[in-house]
Amino acid sequence: MSDNIAKNVSAQATTPVQGRLIYPILGILMMLCIGNIYSWSVFAKPLQAEGWTAAQTTLPFQINIVINTIAMIFAGRWQDKVGPKPVAIFSGIMMGLGFILIKFFGNTQAGMIVSFSLIVGTGMGAGYVTPLATALKWYPDKRGLISGLVVMGMGAGSIFGGIGGPLLIAKIGLWNTFAVFGIVFGVIITVCGSMLKNPPEGYKPPSSLHSKEKSDKSTKKEKNVISLYNYSAKEMLGTVSFYLIWLVFIIGTGGGLMVISQVSPFGQNIIGLTPVVAGSVIMVLGIFNGLGRPVCGFLSDKIGRKNVIFIAFALQIIALVLVLPNANSYIIYAIGVSLMGFSYGGFLGTMPSLTADFYGIKNVGLNYAFVYTGWGAAGYFGPQVAKILVGGSLERGDWNNAFYFIAASCVVGMILWFFVKPKVRPETA
Repeated sequence: MSDNIAKNVSAQATTPVQGRLIYPILGILMMLCIGNIYSWSVFAKPLQAEGWTAAQTTLPFQINIVINTIAMIFAGRWQDKVGPKPVAIFSGIMMGLGFILIKFFGNTQAGMIVSFSLIVGTGMGAGYVTPLATALKWYPDKRGLISGLVVMGMGAGSIFGGIGGPLLIAKIGLWNTFAVFGIVFGVIITVCGSMLKNPPEGYKPPSSLHSKEKSDKSTKKEKNVISLYNYSAKEMLGTVSFYLIWLVFIIGTGGGLMVISQVSPFGQNIIGLTPVVAGSVIMVLGIFNGLGRPVCGFLSDKIGRKNVIFIAFALQIIALVLVLPNANSYIIYAIGVSLMGFSYGGFLGTMPSLTADFYGIKNVGLNYAFVYTGWGAAGYFGPQVAKILVGGSLERGDWNNAFYFIAASCVVGMILWFFVKPKVRPETA
């Protein structure tokens, strides 16, 4: 009798679960809202018109990155324990509330930091890790592609903010625009988040029913070594590979974040673009930032995640050495920004699946949250380093020094990446 029950449970666990496509779609919709952080530079000029300095407009963005990175760690642990639904709903409430509060209290830097940096930042962290971890658990057979597709929404979010932001500001004003964002983002994230759920215990995707289980030991045909042992966060933090991955993540995303945070002001003050035209560069950035995530994720499934990261570094070096230092027109500037956006998206589209490969799928929410702190560190310190390199201003001076410095850092990142290897364990999940 017990043997029959065990067989039935096993059969249910390996039976293809229909409708799993809904989870990456829900994740993309949520990420489109969260990704509006990439259009923050659209608000820089209007805030300066209200009397803010360039440094004052940058600070809320930097603190937001730190807060949403920290929030990811708690949200990752929370959703690994109770499932994604309550965490995602919490994200929607915080995102909506924070943006609406900006309308009433954002006219001071303290009010903006509380509303945007703390409240919105917390909602962003919870909303980022939850749909990503959920989709990865439903698609262990297509980790690179699925993680890239989900976080594509994050990159593409700047399209709506980059174009919609200036239009709304011109139509209804700066502070009402924040309120509209809050209502729209809060509703979308809450509704989508309420439909998220993890696969059943022992779930295996349809494709795995006709293929052999992978082991820690890769064959010559395998492009990615996949661990069947599920590392806890504590165990992961005890590996050398984690710290190498973390440093590479800082370097790979640091340059992209520096450019992203100042796309609009740089275009207006250095290239001489109008606010609307500069906003269109943000749209271009969003397109390539978004495309870089699924394309690099897909390629990482085919040619290996390590190879894709090398390619992403190479693209950044080309942009930083050959294109951006010579940007004196819209076209050249857009090309440089596109290369940076695609490369930046490539890092964010590849690292979640690499984390699952190296450290197992069970605790990927919390484990990737720790890896993602590299992005938070890059977002906070990147603009500070840029400020030093360009003579104390993010809008003036010779940016070439910053570009060449980041390019040199990319070379260091490539060297570190060469030594990244998983810790092979014989245990299976």
